[in-house]
Amino acid sequence: MTAAAPSTLSPSALTRAHGRRLRDVYRSAGWPSQDPLEIDLLAAGLLERVRSPLGHETLRVTDAGMQWLSTVLARNRAALSTHERLVQRVAQEMARAGRLAWAGLSLRAQVATGDEAKPLRWCIARPDVFSIRHTSVETYVEPIVHEIKVRRADLLADLKQEAKRAAYRDLGECWYVLGSDARGRAIAEPEEVPGECGVMVVQGERIAVARPAQRPARAGLPFGVWMALAKATPIANADDDVQGMLDAN
Repeated sequence: MTAAAPSTLSPSALTRAHGRRLRDVYRSAGWPSQDPLEIDLLAAGLLERVRSPLGHETLRVTDAGMQWLSTVLARNRAALSTHERLVQRVAQEMARAGRLAWAGLSLRAQVATGDEAKPLRWCIARPDVFSIRHTSVETYVEPIVHEIKVRRADLLADLKQEAKRAAYRDLGECWYVLGSDARGRAIAEPEEVPGECGVMVVQGERIAVARPAQRPARAGLPFGVWMALAKATPIANADDDVQGMLDAN
């Protein structure tokens, strides 16, 4: 026997956490958790309760739930594609400016703990784009972190993570690059980003500086970061490929 919940909650009111739970139920045997997420999904008609002849109750994703999962998946893929394109665009801009740029690095950084006995702790920072000047003088490397955001919800969630920004600033200047919405407007105002961080905004075919970043006190890089950079491959400058084609003619 199947007992379907009446649809009283709009799927538009659901969050990422609801999406993850619905995917988990779809992948699993459907054992109920009996928590608020499950109640919301039942109320929205995306889950239904199924009772076996022995009286055991499990959950099943409804046809409406499958449609919602498909819509969320398509939206996430589109956002990821937009994000990755902007990451590559920023990395290319850094390379054209004569810098060495990397995307998707995992770098060790230190952040304050607020504990006098152990004031600093190590953490892993994963900037979207990390770049340094092409120089052999350590104090001139001017490391820069670019964090790319194409969705307002992602930006707002990220801005709540003070430790993450602190880790980025331990590595170098921290910049937020803000994508645009469907109407071509920036997903946020520069004033919404903490003042120590620089802000760039996408304006059609150009990326404009809305506010410069504050430079950190330390000029160089820790040995561990140098080792990570030595093991990684920087982004190739697309202009170099064009020049190579010209030289070959």
